[in-house]
Parts: sequence; C-alpha cells; structure tokens
Amino acid sequence: MSNRANHNCGVTPSNPVGRFYETPTKDTASDTDALQFKSNTVRHIYVHIPFCARICPYCAFYKDLLDRSQTLRFCEALLRELDSWLGRPRCGVRSGRRADPAIIPSTIYFGGGTPTALNIAQLELLLRGFHEWLELSQLVEWTMEANPGSVSARKAALLKKFGVNRISLGVQSWDDGLLRLLGREHNAPQGEESFRIFRDAGFGNISVDLMFGLPGQTDHQWRATLEKTIALQPEHISTFCLTYEEDTEFFLRHARGEFRQDADADAEFFEMTMAILEDAGYEHYEISNYARPGFESVHNRAYWLGKDYLGIGPSAVSTIGMERWQNVCDYRAYIDRDFAGKSPRESSENLTDQMKRTERIALSLRTRDGISAGELKDFGTETDELVALGLLRQSNGNFILTPKGKALTDSITEALL
Repeated sequence: MSNRANHNCGVTPSNPVGRFYETPTKDTASDTDALQFKSNTVRHIYVHIPFCARICPYCAFYKDLLDRSQTLRFCEALLRELDSWLGRPRCGVRSGRRADPAIIPSTIYFGGGTPTALNIAQLELLLRGFHEWLELSQLVEWTMEANPGSVSARKAALLKKFGVNRISLGVQSWDDGLLRLLGREHNAPQGEESFRIFRDAGFGNISVDLMFGLPGQTDHQWRATLEKTIALQPEHISTFCLTYEEDTEFFLRHARGEFRQDADADAEFFEMTMAILEDAGYEHYEISNYARPGFESVHNRAYWLGKDYLGIGPSAVSTIGMERWQNVCDYRAYIDRDFAGKSPRESSENLTDQMKRTERIALSLRTRDGISAGELKDFGTETDELVALGLLRQSNGNFILTPKGKALTDSITEALL
C-alpha cells in the first residue's frame, strides 16, 4: 500500500496533479481515445489494484478490503480495459494481438492498494497478459508496490520471471509501536524479511517507503528508522510526512483533538532526513525521494516532467495531450462497466496551456533540477524575494530550492502561483 499523498483521488502516481470536472460518462473508449493515441504515444502506464488485507487509518487512496471472490474477475476486467486501449472492442481478454504502436511503454507501475495481495495465479494472469499484448522492447522500469505481510519467495520469483525490475516496499517504520498505530499488518522483523526475500530473488532496485510526523514519534525513533533503512542498502528511499486526509480515521481523530500536526517538528524531521540520507550517499532528487545515483524512479519522473500517461483500473487517472480523466472510484462498478462493454471513465477535464504551465512549475520545483528561469519570468518580484530570503537560487539557467527552501516547498509554490 503506497502512502504517497497521491494515489488516486489526490496527488499520486495515478494522479500527480489532481482535480477533475464531472462530465457524462462515454459508452465506449475506442473512437476518441484511439484518435488521441494517434498523435500522443503513450510511454507510461499506471495500474491500480485497490485490494488491502487491512485498511490503514491514515490512507486516503482508493482501496477496499480484499475479497477473494472478486479478485479474479477484477483481474480480467483490468485486462479487458487494457484490451480496449489496443483499439479493439471489449469482447474478451484472450485475443492475443499486440498493442497499437502508439502504446509502447517505457515504464509500468502497479500501485494500490496492495498489488501483492493478489495470489500467484492472479498476478501471473495480469503479468502474462501485459506481455502478450504490449510491445515491451523499450520497457526500462516495471515497478510493483508490495507490503510486508503479502510477500513470499514464490511471488517474488514470479515477479522477477515476468520482468518486474523495481519493488516499492511499504515499510513505513521499523518501530513496532508506530506500526500498530498506523494499523499496519506487519511488524519490523516481517518488514526486514520481506526486503530480504526480494533481494534473494535477484531484485537490484528496491525502494523503501517511510513515514515521519507520526503522532508521538520521537527524533530518536525517526533517526533509528533511517539508520536501519540505510543498513539494508536499498537503492531508493521515499520519505513522506503524515498528512491528515479527509475520509480517514486519522482525520477524525485529528479533528477531535486526539492528534495534532506540529509544523516545526515536521520541519526538523525533514531536515534530519536530508542530512542523514545525503550523508549516506543518497541524492535528494525530489522533495520526498532519495536515490543512489542511477536509481531515480523513471516512472515518477515522467509525472513530474508532465509526460502523458495512461491509468488503468478503478480510480486511475490518465493524461493524454490536453485531456485528463479518471476512472470510477469503485472496483465493483469498474468491473460491471468493463464487462458491459462500457468505458470505466467517470470524470474528465480539458486542460489549458496555463493549467499545464502551473502544474509544470509546481512539480518541477520539487525536483533537483528545478524550473527554468523562463518559466518564472512573469513572477519576477516574487522570485527576487525568494532568492533574497535564501529559499531559491539559480543554477544553470534554472531556479532550484535551497535546503532551507525545500522545507517550505508548499508555501513557496503558493507564493508563486
């Protein structure tokens, strides 16, 4: 289960920018969408698998409890949706024809939810289907999100066999007390065991997700979590500050005053993270992400650069050209629509050049490369003030955040936009 403040109805791999206008659902996804693909080659695919063995009380992404009676039909619906994007009617999942040249992915990302909550047969059905229908000769990164507790050596071997080459492991913490607070189904030893299962299976690109700013979390606990993670030597580490999202148990507890957010403490956690991980050789290439050289997430960088991407599955978001849409946020309705030959699309919006530019500035500022000075030419006064305050600096024709500015990313973006 990913804990990004992003997965499906917020800012995430499936929806990195987030906001939608309701439009009537189309009966078919073939005519207009096929025309879009003629001029917009899709290189990035996100697949949302919403099932979880347990619902974490802080998670606002679209998810549902695992229902073994529905998972096979759900997997078949995913393949039917993929099938429809190859320019064929929704008539089955075993036609075996390769994709239209307009869909040649360089990255695929299976997120959730917990993709590894599926059993081995269901995972094999999905992975084999993607191999049979898609041209994968240009694929450089295939990520699978996994939770400790849903991992086995057999599953890891299956993922490796079918070309998954990157794992995003949702550890969140190495402190058992904090894991219980977060409602996680695993403990610290199980987290380490899952990491080693993937290592032993031959995975040389593993990302570990961690969370800070948790209720009652101490500096000592966070430092210990970072040091434990470094000792395992993952290629990538993502660190996320807890946010209290609507429609979660944590949000209600925050509203009742049981939990409170301390911005100063969060900033200290953030600064500690930068210092410890950079000293350990991890490059801080995006506000929440650190990587060994050469192991930055190719898929997520595509979002930050404003590339087109196709989302498959319930709640998944797509952006092709100047249109963005989201699938229905209900896996049962998603299945029913797929098997009825209807598009799962529920909402869409037409983007403007200004909207694209705003998103580009907001996302690029979060990255190591920053934003070109030309993009900020209309914000001269604001930019000068941020430079004077030591929050921005120029480098190679771009404006990038200083270490001090990184701790204030959201405020800086608001000041500019």
